[in-house]
Amino acid sequence: MRHLMSPLDLSVEELDKLLDLANDIEANPAKYAHACEGKKLATLFYEPSTRTRLSHEAAMLNLGGSIMGFSSADSSSAAKGESVSDTIRTISCYADICAMRHPKEGAPMVACRHSTIPVINAGDGGHQHPTQTLTDLLTIRSLKGRLDNLTIGLCGDLKFGRTVHSLIHALVRYPNIQFVLISPEELRLPSYIRNDVLDKHNIPYKEVVRLEDAMSTLDLLYMTRVQKERFFNEEDYVRMKDFYILDKKKMALAREDMFVLHPLPRVNEISVEIDKDPRAAYFKQVQYGVYVRMALILTLLDIHVD
Repeated sequence: MRHLMSPLDLSVEELDKLLDLANDIEANPAKYAHACEGKKLATLFYEPSTRTRLSHEAAMLNLGGSIMGFSSADSSSAAKGESVSDTIRTISCYADICAMRHPKEGAPMVACRHSTIPVINAGDGGHQHPTQTLTDLLTIRSLKGRLDNLTIGLCGDLKFGRTVHSLIHALVRYPNIQFVLISPEELRLPSYIRNDVLDKHNIPYKEVVRLEDAMSTLDLLYMTRVQKERFFNEEDYVRMKDFYILDKKKMALAREDMFVLHPLPRVNEISVEIDKDPRAAYFKQVQYGVYVRMALILTLLDIHVD
């Protein structure tokens, strides 16, 4: 039995195989429509979510399985003080696989140590978000045709952004990757990721404050929102939330083949006028998220479709 806590739980070879499976699901959905008949997915979401929870549920339904779960801690026995370990022991009696989102870093790891079913980390605090990373990798490979030889701009909340942290961990395993880290001083990438991931792997990167200074050099721009829920006070959030807004004027500085990604939800960091730009790929990204989660469920349940 396997779990997915981090994108590094999959080797590069396993990752390529998973993305190939997702592409085949995209091309041949009917072939997989009954692959998980009789199987149940539990979604244990202690933190609000739209895309991550519903895409896991859509993935299982598309595979012919069924779903159960809760969408907030208040609607579960966590509100009564039940521990994560007791919850997962209980859920293991009901379901065949589960996806867990939790505001505390490491909570899904605690769950997998007490679980008798595969556990998918659907986001834990500001730590990891591996299924979003799988989505991002499938999107990048589908749009650019490769996962190597890329210059990627990461913009916004790089301090608390778990999607950014997971993506960096995954991409440093591919050759000729370099990053442009675009953030205000207060939201810079944590030093442990700069030192232990980028420096350790000799990954070229530069840090800039102005988005305009980076646009012309990028193959991909990965925008993130400033996350209100990660701030300790309202004043700091209000000061940071509008630091970056991607608009037509900034997009005019970019290459014609530079795509814009965003894990969503967006607040106002991407102007709606960008939605019609053919380089805006964030809603395609949402659809790729369903395909890659279908592939992940099949992989963790060890279900093979001829």
